Amino acid sequence: MASQLLGLEEESGPSPGESELAVNPFDGLPFSSRYYKLLEQRRSLPVWAARFIFLEQLESSPSGVVLVSGEPGCGKSTQIPQWCAEFVLARGFQKGWVTVTQPYPLAALSLALRVADEMDLTLGHEVGYSIPQEDCTGPDTLLRFCWDRLLLQEMASTRGTGARGVLVLDEAQERSVASDLLQGLLRDARLGNLPGDLRVVVVTDPTLKPKLQDFWGNPPTVCVPRETGRCPTPVYRDSLPTDRVEAACQAVLELCQKEAPGDVLVYLPSEEEISLCCESLSKKVGSLGNQGPPPRVLPLHPGCGRAVQAVYEDTEAGARKVVVTHWLADFSFSLPSIRHVIDSGLELQSVYSPQIRAESQVLRPVSKCQADARRLRAAGIPPGKSSCPQQDQTRGESPTHRPWEICSGLLSQIFLPSGSCLCLYPKSFLEVEAPCLPQPRVWAENLSPLMLLLKRRQIAEPGMCHFLDRPAPEALMQALEDLDYLAALDDDGDLSDLGVILSEFPLAPELAKALLASCEFDCVDEMLTLAAMLTAAPGFTRPPLCAEEAALRRALEHVDGDHSSLIQVYEAFIQSGADKAWCQARGLNWAALCQAHKLRGELLELMQRIELPLSQPAFGSEQNRRDLQKALVSGYFLKAGGIGSSILPE
Repeated sequence: MASQLLGLEEESGPSPGESELAVNPFDGLPFSSRYYKLLEQRRSLPVWAARFIFLEQLESSPSGVVLVSGEPGCGKSTQIPQWCAEFVLARGFQKGWVTVTQPYPLAALSLALRVADEMDLTLGHEVGYSIPQEDCTGPDTLLRFCWDRLLLQEMASTRGTGARGVLVLDEAQERSVASDLLQGLLRDARLGNLPGDLRVVVVTDPTLKPKLQDFWGNPPTVCVPRETGRCPTPVYRDSLPTDRVEAACQAVLELCQKEAPGDVLVYLPSEEEISLCCESLSKKVGSLGNQGPPPRVLPLHPGCGRAVQAVYEDTEAGARKVVVTHWLADFSFSLPSIRHVIDSGLELQSVYSPQIRAESQVLRPVSKCQADARRLRAAGIPPGKSSCPQQDQTRGESPTHRPWEICSGLLSQIFLPSGSCLCLYPKSFLEVEAPCLPQPRVWAENLSPLMLLLKRRQIAEPGMCHFLDRPAPEALMQALEDLDYLAALDDDGDLSDLGVILSEFPLAPELAKALLASCEFDCVDEMLTLAAMLTAAPGFTRPPLCAEEAALRRALEHVDGDHSSLIQVYEAFIQSGADKAWCQARGLNWAALCQAHKLRGELLELMQRIELPLSQPAFGSEQNRRDLQKALVSGYFLKAGGIGSSILPE
C-alpha cells in the first residue's frame, strides 16, 4: 500500500505541539507556519480525495502508466507532482527524480514557484524548473518542471530518460506536438535506456480520457471527483460584437460598477487585443468612482515573462484584479480568486500550410472543451475577504451616466454570489462551428523540426512512431523533402553531419541553417541577433497608441526591411541598458526583448562549444548587408519567389 509505504497521515493534521517538531522530509528542516496554512487549502481541493487512490495505482500499475482525469481548477497540476515526489522519496531516491512537463514555458515556471511554496522548499534546490534560456535546478533537485519541447530535445540528445523515477505529462489535452510525440516514444519504449520501472503519469481533461485510455491500452485511471454546483450558468449575447475589445472593456466596467465581489478573467483571441484591452481598462477604471482602490489590470500571455506571477500576488487594500488573457489560460494558470469570466469564444492560432511552406494566423472559435474550461474558471475558491470593499452593501443603484450600456442587461442577470460567466457570442455560435476537442498541433505546425528529431533518435520512418492522431502523409513527406533540401539528410535518408549540428540548435531547421551559413559569410554576430529576435516572443505586440510613440518607433525602422529592423531594435535596446521605460515609450515588449537577449547568449555559447567560427560586428556596412542576405537565403531559399521557372534545387 502506497499510504503505508509513505507513512504520511496528512488526513489528520498535527497538533500544535507536533507542528513545532515536524520536520520536512525533503530538506530536514522544520515546517513553517505557512506550510500548514497552505496544507489546509490543498486539502480543500477536489483532487485531494483521490490522493491515496493515486498513490496505490502509481505503486501497483502493471505497465507503470497511470492516467489522471480531472477538470481545470481541481488542483491536479500542483498536487500530482508533489505526490510523485513523495513516492520517489519513499524509495530512497534509488530510482531517480520526478520530471513534470508543461506545454508552455510560463506554466512550468509558475507551477514550480507555487509547488515549492506549498512544499516549504527552496526553488532551485529540491524543486526546480527548466525553460528556454533558464535552468533553475541543482544537484539536489528532486522535482523538476519542464517545458515539454525542451524535455524532448534532451531525450533526443542523450538517447534516454536519464535518472527519472516518474515522468508526469501534464495537460495532455492541449495536444502539443512535443506532448504527443513523448507519449508515442514512451508507449513504444523506443528510448535507448528506458528503465523497466519508470512510472509515467498522464494528466488530462476528462474529454480526452477515452482516447488516452485506448492509446495506452486501458491503464489504471484515477478520476478526480467533480464538484457539483461549482460552475455558474453562462449568459450569452444575442450576436457577436463588432469590436471585441470594446465589448470586453464595457463588460468589465459594468461588473466593477455593480461591485460584485471577486476577480475577473477576460479571454481575448490575441496578444495585441490583450494589450489594447489592458491599456483601455487602465485608463478607465480609475474614474469609476467606487470606494476603495481601483481594480488592477494585468495581462497574461507568453510575452509577459516573469511578470506573469503578478496574477497570483495579493493586491493592496484588497483591490480587485482584472486578468486579460487568451488560450494560454484555458487549462493552465488556475486562479482561485477568479469569480467572473468574460469569454470572446475565439482564439488566434498559427497554422502551417505545407503547400506554400508558410504560416498564417487563423481566427477561429475555441473548442467546446475549451469553452467549458473557461466557464469553470468562474468557480474559483471564494476569497476570505471580498475583493471589493462594498460587497456587503446593497448592490443597487447605478450611476446616472453609464457609457458602457451594451452588456449591462446581460450582466445584471449573472451577478450572483457563486460567480458569473458572460459569453460575448450567441449560444448557437459554438454549437454549430466549434469542434469538441482542441485541434492537435501536429496537424497545424511545420513538421520539419519533428522529423529532424525523429531522425536524431534514429527512427527512420515516421510510421515507426505512434501518434495520438497521425499527421497528414503529405505534411510528413514535405518535411522530409525540406530537410533534404537543407542538406540535413544523406543519400540513405539518415541525418548528415550537418543535420546532427542543426538538431542541436533550439531553432527551426531553416533558421539554424542560416545561422550556420553566417559562419561562411562573416555575419555571425548579426545572424545571432536575428535568430534570437525571430525565435523569442514578438517585440511588437500592438500598434502605436499616439503620434509620439509612433515617431519613436519609426526611428528604429531600417530601410532594408523587417530583418534589419529587428537587429536595429535589439541593438538600441542593449544600448539603452535594457531599460523598461525605454521600451514602454516605444510600445516594445520588454520581457520579449530580455528573452531574446538570453537566447542570443545561449546560441553564442552553443556555437562556441561546437567550435564554429565567429565574426566581428559589422551591421550597417554594405558588405554586411549583402552577407546577411546570403546567409538568410541559404536557409530560407524554399520560401523565395520565382518568375517563370522553379527555383527549387534539382
